[in-house]
Amino acid sequence: MCGIVGYVGPRESQSILMSGLARLEYRGYDSAGIAVIGEDGELGMRKRAGKLSVLRDDLIRTPLADGTTGIGHTRWATHGGPTDQNAHPHLADDGKLAVIHNGIIENFAALRAELEASGAHFLSETDTEVAALLLAREYRANGHDLAAAFRATVNQLEGAFTLLAMHEDHPGLVVGARRNSPLVIGLGEGETFLGSDVAAFVEHTRHALAIGQDQIVAIRPGAVEVTDFDGTPVTPEPFEVTWDAAAAEKGGWPSFMAKEVSEEPDAVANTVRGRISDGAVAIPELDGLDELFRDIDRIVVIACGTAAYAGQVGKYALEQWARIPVDVELAHEFRYRDPVLSPRTLIVSISQSGETMDTLMAVKYASERGAKTLSICNTQGATIPRESDAIVYTHAGPEVAVASTKAFVAQITALYLLALHIGRVRGAISAHEQAVNVAELEAVPDKIQQILDEEQERTTQLAHWMADTRSVLFLGRHVGFPIALEGALKLKEISYIHAEGFAAGELKHGPIALIEPGQPVFVIVPSPRESPLPARQGRVEHPGDPRPRRPRHRDRRRGGCRGPAVR
Repeated sequence: MCGIVGYVGPRESQSILMSGLARLEYRGYDSAGIAVIGEDGELGMRKRAGKLSVLRDDLIRTPLADGTTGIGHTRWATHGGPTDQNAHPHLADDGKLAVIHNGIIENFAALRAELEASGAHFLSETDTEVAALLLAREYRANGHDLAAAFRATVNQLEGAFTLLAMHEDHPGLVVGARRNSPLVIGLGEGETFLGSDVAAFVEHTRHALAIGQDQIVAIRPGAVEVTDFDGTPVTPEPFEVTWDAAAAEKGGWPSFMAKEVSEEPDAVANTVRGRISDGAVAIPELDGLDELFRDIDRIVVIACGTAAYAGQVGKYALEQWARIPVDVELAHEFRYRDPVLSPRTLIVSISQSGETMDTLMAVKYASERGAKTLSICNTQGATIPRESDAIVYTHAGPEVAVASTKAFVAQITALYLLALHIGRVRGAISAHEQAVNVAELEAVPDKIQQILDEEQERTTQLAHWMADTRSVLFLGRHVGFPIALEGALKLKEISYIHAEGFAAGELKHGPIALIEPGQPVFVIVPSPRESPLPARQGRVEHPGDPRPRRPRHRDRRRGGCRGPAVR
């Protein structure tokens, strides 16, 4: 995953590129670079390994000649290490052509061998440089027509890629292409932007165009031309970005994750807003699909990681309120076991970005086999919604932190809304039960806010107690089970601490062997109707105890920890 940005227009491009990359740095922070066609007509390029600040400092010390056409890149290294040489942009045609890339070119080895056999010289280990040198060859073969050369190049590439390119012979022109990787267009006043995410240009415009699969775009100041890979003109789909640049900034928070956790109440409230009428759920995006929902006999939820755990929570709601059997599948396994699908199967895909490759491929696979598809997504203009028969957008706003937080609760909210909507259409839930659940759903934002307001001190204290913990268990029942899985995932992802989640009833079927003094265990009990756990004899320690007793520190080689057990 890398971040890319392109600009043509009347303004100096360097500041626009750097501010765009700052908002895209979450997509990659191993190296960064920009290329600009200066006012003197020459292409200048600067790239550095390390975070974006390394490049920024270098440009302050030794500025590039500025100009009004440029491209920029922030890299998450996947092919070749994070070095200056492997950073993007990559140059070709005697330094006159610059190329940046997000994705994987799967047939790079064969192409590289062919180019080397014809005398091409490589300066990096990346697959991207293959595309740059190939484009230079096609540029010469196509009479210096950059658009034609770009089309000839991308038709030789296999894999997932977004490519941007510019040539100093063509100031005021940037060309881009996408296959299984995100790219959107921003439309300003007499200026045009490209980005792997709308965050790249939302500071300057909220007017955007979505680029479809296997499409090529050429941008000029105030002009856009889109074709498919065969050169047939295409009319891109316009949309408005519903949040502003401030939403993608920290705003005084110590991290994006802390900021986004604080935004969870708004994420839930915004996802619910406009989808409840007279005590019942009616999702406007699903108008006209009542017959589809009445006809389906099975739902398969497909997702990866956190989104898959949201899907497992949604399974409980869909089966209870819509009375339809539900399976939850990992998208990256779905295609590889010949799943049984029919026109009466509804595939519900979940992806915050709408670009998760495994999920996208699973959606396409299901569509090709006649299943109906519905996407739950947070990102406008993304590929998965466009590949689906229906879409329910969450309205969580931009999520920059790598670990999903507010998107997770928004996805669960959307699944609850979907379950209540389908249940109403199918007559599987009474009006009274619908109203009761709607009221509880509307109360969730305030309840989340209460937790955020009242539990900060205790959670901070608990974090200090657990700072040198080496292993943590999470147990949950009912919807608490997938929440336990998500809790374990978050601890691993953020703290690099080993953690596992289990269904509570499985504790006695093996994992109980891991329970010993000092072992932290989180138990998620989601329903007040659950029977309470038997009280232990004697004094019980917990995070709120003003006089906690620490267990004796055990040998850390045996997995010990310092801090109280969590019950």
